[in-house]
Formats: sequence, C-alpha cells, structure tokens
Amino acid sequence: MISWCKTKLGDCCEIISGSTPSTNVESFWNGSICWATPKDLSQLDGAYISDTPRKLTQSGLDSCGATILPSNSVLFSSRAPIGHVAVNTVPMATNQGFKSFVPKDNRVYAKFLYHWLRKNRAYLESLGNGATFKEVSKTIVSRVEILLPSLEEQKRIAEILDRAEELRSKRREAIAQLNTLNQAIFLEMFGDPLSNPNGFPIQKLGELCSRVIDCPHSTPTYATKITPYACVRSSDIQSSELVFSDVKYLELEEYKKRIERGVPQQGDVIYCREGARFGNAALLTDDTPLICLGQRMMLFRPETSKANGEFIWGYLSNPIAYHQALREVGGSASPHINIRDIRAFQIPVPPLNRQCEFAQRISAVNKLKIAHRTSLSELDVLFSSLQHRAFRGEL
Repeated sequence: MISWCKTKLGDCCEIISGSTPSTNVESFWNGSICWATPKDLSQLDGAYISDTPRKLTQSGLDSCGATILPSNSVLFSSRAPIGHVAVNTVPMATNQGFKSFVPKDNRVYAKFLYHWLRKNRAYLESLGNGATFKEVSKTIVSRVEILLPSLEEQKRIAEILDRAEELRSKRREAIAQLNTLNQAIFLEMFGDPLSNPNGFPIQKLGELCSRVIDCPHSTPTYATKITPYACVRSSDIQSSELVFSDVKYLELEEYKKRIERGVPQQGDVIYCREGARFGNAALLTDDTPLICLGQRMMLFRPETSKANGEFIWGYLSNPIAYHQALREVGGSASPHINIRDIRAFQIPVPPLNRQCEFAQRISAVNKLKIAHRTSLSELDVLFSSLQHRAFRGEL
C-alpha cells in the first residue's frame, strides 16, 4: 500500500444533496428527468440504476433546487436507510435522502467507490445522527477518509470485485428460478385448479386434512437468547418456504403453551391467514427445527390416505388459492380468513400416486436449492474476504 494515499471524500468527490418538489403540483411530475429515492436503490438487482419509477419536469427540478447528477456518479442514501449505493448510467436527480458523489479529476473510479461504500456501510451508519431517524450529514460525509491507490489499480480492484459479485448474482438468480419451478411442476402435473382440465374429483380442503390448527390468538413472550424453540411468524415465509433469517425464539414454557393444540411436524403445511403476507404457505421438511405457530399462522396436517403435504402446499401456493381466499375476505385492506372458510375451499384432488410423484419431483428441486444455497454461502464468504483484502492493498 506504499502508493496508496489517504484523502477525504469531500476532496476527491463533489458531494451533492437531493431534494423533492411539491407533490401537490402536477406540473412538477411525469416529465423526463429521472428522480431516484432510497427505495429505488433497495429494489435494484445489481450496481447500476438506469431508470426510476417517478420523473420530474424541468419546472419540478427548478422548483426544489435539485441537481442533475452526471452519469457514473455514485448515489448513496444518507437516511431511511443509510447505506444503499448505486452507480447511475444516465443523468438523474435524487430526493433529499441522498448524499451522492461525483468523482473529481479522475481521482476516484466510480465502481471502486461503490464497492468501498458497500464494504464500509456499518461504519457509515454509525456516523448517523437524529432522533426520529438517523441521517449522515453532508459535512460528516465530506470528512470521511478513504485510501486510494492509482486509478488503474482502482479499476483492477473493482473488476475483481465485480466478477465475484457476478458469480453471487448468478447463484441468486438460479435459486430464484428454482423457486418458480415448483409451481410450474404443479401446473404441469395437475393443471389449473380453477378449470380442472383433468376432471379430478372435487373435495373440500378440510376433508384432505386430519388436523387444521389455528395459532393461539396472543403474542408470545420471546426469549432474549437463542433456544431450540423457534416461533414461525408471517415474515419467516418467503418464496413459499420457511426462511429463518430473522428468527424469534421462545423459552421452553412459552413453547409448551404454543403447541397445546398440536406440535408441528414434517409434512405439515404452515399458512399465513392474515395481514400483509396473507396467503403465503410453507411445507415443513425433515430439517425444519422445533417450531410453534406465531400470530396470524395456521397449520394443515394432511390425511395421508387422501393427500400429502406437498400437494396441499402446492395448491395453497397457487395464485388460484390466493384469489379464492381473497374472495372469502371480501377484498379487505387487511385480509383475514378463518378456519371455517378455508376448510371449505373446493379443490380438484388428483390420485395419491400422482401426488407422490409430485412430492418426489419437489424433493429433487429442493435438493438443487440446497446445493445452490451452499454454493452461495461459500461465495459470500469469498466475497467478504476479497472485500477485506481489496481495501488493504492485498489483492
């Protein structure tokens, strides 16, 4: 790192704040000038932002004093939340939630700064101040120090990190494709449940289950530490499966209270019957930890002589089932369905041997998911190591 020099962000970049014109003046909006918000950056799948959902007119831009950032600036959200980063490929303005960087005199390469900001997000978040929400001021941002090698070295480092990030992105994309494959297999094998092209006999969902269990209608007391007992909440169901990325745990006595109506087991299906994640379903597998139902959740246990959990899960994960549930709740802004109504759902039921074939195919897909996730975890570790070494001059 002999040739690396320490500088302040305010010395190597022009730092630009954003602004928002009045939302009550129609003539300020629906123009041709891209206008980014932190939410827009949170939804990106990659480093670059090329368009925005909302656009300003010239009069809207002039009214609020916002600045158009040239292409290859680095957008950095300085509040709500701190730390989203992107490089713009077209000129654009931003709202007030940004302190964006326009590199000066070829001193800093945009993608190098992009990666440095991502690597140092926790540090930058720690600089935030404010009672309602944390914000990093322009003054503070301008004083942040960064070590810079030559421009050519910055480009080389950025390219290495880009390639590593591309591998991670491809792995995430493969997992996303596998998440949609299960539903495609369901439709291929059984057809649209609404039109029932195979003429399967119709039965009520409740008739396919030996148990339908509602959650206790109370908020559990969560443990302050990790325990063997996880509480499944609506946020734990993602892409039609349980994802314990933000687990809430219970102590043993609280767990016992939550399982008095039944202990969740392999082959059961967990369903969110209320709220923003209404209609999401997940299948419990052999590697599911000890769990209980949190609020808004219910459980379906298949009657094994009529159905298996994979089929019930596949049906409940189908958009047809979601819209069927919505009809029962009458289009409520905060949908809620009770056990009586969902037990009465009319379902075309294929022969059990076909359901078993479906279960085998789902198992094969899930094994692929596990392999891809293992690979992604390894790539995440590699990327973290590369980040650490990159900004210490060790690549």
